[in-house]
Amino acid sequence: MSAPNSVQKVATAPSHGSELGFATRAIHYAYDPADHHRAVSHPVYFTSTYGFESMADVDAAAALGGKLYAREHNPTTELLETRLANLEGAEAGLVLASGMAAVGALTLSLLSQGDELIVHRTLYSNTTAMSEQGLPRFGVKVVPVDLGAPVNLDAVITPHSRAVYFETPINPTGDVLDIAAIAARAHRAGLLVLVDGTFASPALQRPLEHGADIVLHSLTKYISGHGDVLGGALLGRSELIDRIHNQGLRFITGAAPSPMASSLILRGLKTLPLRMERHGSNALAIARMLDEHPAVAWVNYPFLASHPRHAIAKRQMSGGSGMMSFGLRGGFDAARRMMDKLELMTIAVSLGDVETLVSHPASIVRARQTVRPEAHLQGGVGEDLVRLSVGLEDEADLLADLRQALNRL
Repeated sequence: MSAPNSVQKVATAPSHGSELGFATRAIHYAYDPADHHRAVSHPVYFTSTYGFESMADVDAAAALGGKLYAREHNPTTELLETRLANLEGAEAGLVLASGMAAVGALTLSLLSQGDELIVHRTLYSNTTAMSEQGLPRFGVKVVPVDLGAPVNLDAVITPHSRAVYFETPINPTGDVLDIAAIAARAHRAGLLVLVDGTFASPALQRPLEHGADIVLHSLTKYISGHGDVLGGALLGRSELIDRIHNQGLRFITGAAPSPMASSLILRGLKTLPLRMERHGSNALAIARMLDEHPAVAWVNYPFLASHPRHAIAKRQMSGGSGMMSFGLRGGFDAARRMMDKLELMTIAVSLGDVETLVSHPASIVRARQTVRPEAHLQGGVGEDLVRLSVGLEDEADLLADLRQALNRL
């Protein structure tokens, strides 16, 4: 890593070291203990500003976007950005204070009044709020469409369309979209392709390899993995990331992460591939059990061989994550009763933690409607849907907890 007064616009992935395996790079990439008093673990730079030896140094740093102030640059955060970019196969990366900070910086930096953004009809609830309430306030039209059939994209593209945004796997269903098919159609029309890959992480899926221009992650989830920190990341071409850094982070949102948050995410990143293997194996066992249980009406886990988009999942992901959804034959009320009977799994709205977490979106929406009447479920999400974020506990214990709750309905 560079000295505090060196010049660097955005964290860009060096070319060397890419021949090493993913797990090795997740632990070592872009860090040499010899540059930091032989400390095996990276230092945390707690500073809000940087000192210079002369005004000439200040002039040079300011002119080239150097490290003047911690909102724009921090060495600990830049290590995280560089490592994430390498793991995702991106030219550059930008880390922000949360996943929604990444959504805000991305859209407000790349879109202007009069532009149109095409989105999949099912998105994370706060991204839905951003698309329905936030962006329209600034004159950006958001057009939802079912991208499960990529041909649907053609019918909504206009001369004002600038980008298409979607998640895969999708929150909260866990279903998948065909990145390559959507990207091909979008690029023919000159649109950017923006993909939220939070539910998979770069350990399982790298959307840039399938045609995406920018990949977004909520680092709060799998990449950190321990439920103790917030963070977001944008990864892609240097020209785009540099634009978001110099606008979105510098003066639109200012949503810089703390150096401690970056350090905690770097620590979590080191075990990401191991954790994703366990998340996936536990989830597949649970999905198979749910698929056979008489109280369960349906299961949405694309790595079940019977799933209608199993082939797409296998083509663009190296394995299944811990995310799935299912519905009970008893609908809304049965979902609530079942969740109240769980003894090991935790009712919580987040995901990607080492603990198994379960949530019921319809209950949250009904509760929110008492204070926000406009709250609603996203397209494709029914009142029976239960979202399950499968953790790292012993498979047998998770199966037993779910079975006892289902059997007592």
